[in-house]
Amino acid sequence: MFSSYLFKHIDNSALIVFRVIFGLLCFLESVGAIFTGWITRTMVDPKFTFTFIGFEWLQPLPDNWMYVYYAFMGVFGLLIMMGYKYRISMIAFTIMWSCTYFMQKASYNNHYYLLILLSAIMVFQPANKYASVDAKLNPNIESNSMPNWCRLVFVFQLLILYTYASIAKMYPDWIDLTVPRLLMAGKINYPIIGTFLQNDFIPYLIAYGGILFDGLIIPLLLYKRTRKYAFFASIFFHLFNAIVFQVGIFPFLSLAFSLFFFDPRTIKNIFLKKKDFHDTAEVTTPSYKTPLLLVLSIYFIVQIALPLRHHIFEDDVLFTEEGHRLSWRMMLRSKQGVASYKIVDKKTKETQNINLDHYLSAKQKRMVSTKPDVIWQFAQHLKQDFKEKGQDISVFVDCQISVNGRPFQKLVDPNVDLADVKWSHFKHSNWLLPSK
Repeated sequence: MFSSYLFKHIDNSALIVFRVIFGLLCFLESVGAIFTGWITRTMVDPKFTFTFIGFEWLQPLPDNWMYVYYAFMGVFGLLIMMGYKYRISMIAFTIMWSCTYFMQKASYNNHYYLLILLSAIMVFQPANKYASVDAKLNPNIESNSMPNWCRLVFVFQLLILYTYASIAKMYPDWIDLTVPRLLMAGKINYPIIGTFLQNDFIPYLIAYGGILFDGLIIPLLLYKRTRKYAFFASIFFHLFNAIVFQVGIFPFLSLAFSLFFFDPRTIKNIFLKKKDFHDTAEVTTPSYKTPLLLVLSIYFIVQIALPLRHHIFEDDVLFTEEGHRLSWRMMLRSKQGVASYKIVDKKTKETQNINLDHYLSAKQKRMVSTKPDVIWQFAQHLKQDFKEKGQDISVFVDCQISVNGRPFQKLVDPNVDLADVKWSHFKHSNWLLPSK
């Protein structure tokens, strides 16, 4: 029964249209990074980048080659949109985008992580079977249908994302409007809308509207009677996010997902009027059924488990950020920090305070004052830098942070030599002091 549901063939209009939009957004994300100066600020100007731990070998290309790198990603985005050499283009974009994600954390964004997942999923989708250059060059591959699992993977991925995003907001500082008010206070200088965003009802809209939208949008889109209203709510929600929080292509990508919830005939009639509609319900069990089910099972188990991992750590994830990334914890807290780094020469016992301006960009300085993994990475960087100068050093950090406007408290034990500490992904770092 379940197998029949997964491999039942349905009309593929939603996937075809999604491919075009997805490729266009990949193109805009890539070239936008060039023309907005994002690459300059994030990849070119800094002396080095903070990679994901374990990916230290991934550093930006020298000189101006990162602009070329992103230009190539933009080209692959266009090829995806046109459906030309689709599989190769999709694989190339997925690898290149993943590399840019893992090589820097200064501009970490949950939506960048989502784009990795979606790109990997799109590699295996038969998205070039219609309205593509591939189908024009090879009519034998043309098809107006796809297995139902092609649609369901997007639905289930979105259900996981939005459910965890809703649950993560259900904590005191969000419920009592502390965080939404802090978020809006930072927007007061926005042209035209800055003053409007300071109205008393806006934090309520963000706090409770966010919880309700994230928690209910997928069920409401799945239910035919509420689908239309949920879609209009999505338009308002995502355009609000696009204007106020400026989160790149994500709002438009999220709206594109709505394609997989509407009747395929509606999608066909709007976007692909000349296409034959597939209205038979044959079930074709492919030879790859078993490996496909195994891969999908493992993938979704990981997706469900990752956002829960912060519970295995001893302290509050808002304070230590252990288990924060890859967990759909989006815009949940405001954090400020101050930190000083002191090195001690192990041989001469001579001490020296580090001037962060000599090493870091403004955004990186904020990171080494608030984020434990980056604090540890910078200590390792200092150790290596002085080792190359012939010195064996210890690194001590005095760091205090404020979460959601609360009083500052110490984050790092100032008596621990962080240069001599090993990093563990799966257990609490004992050099982090407990939150109060």
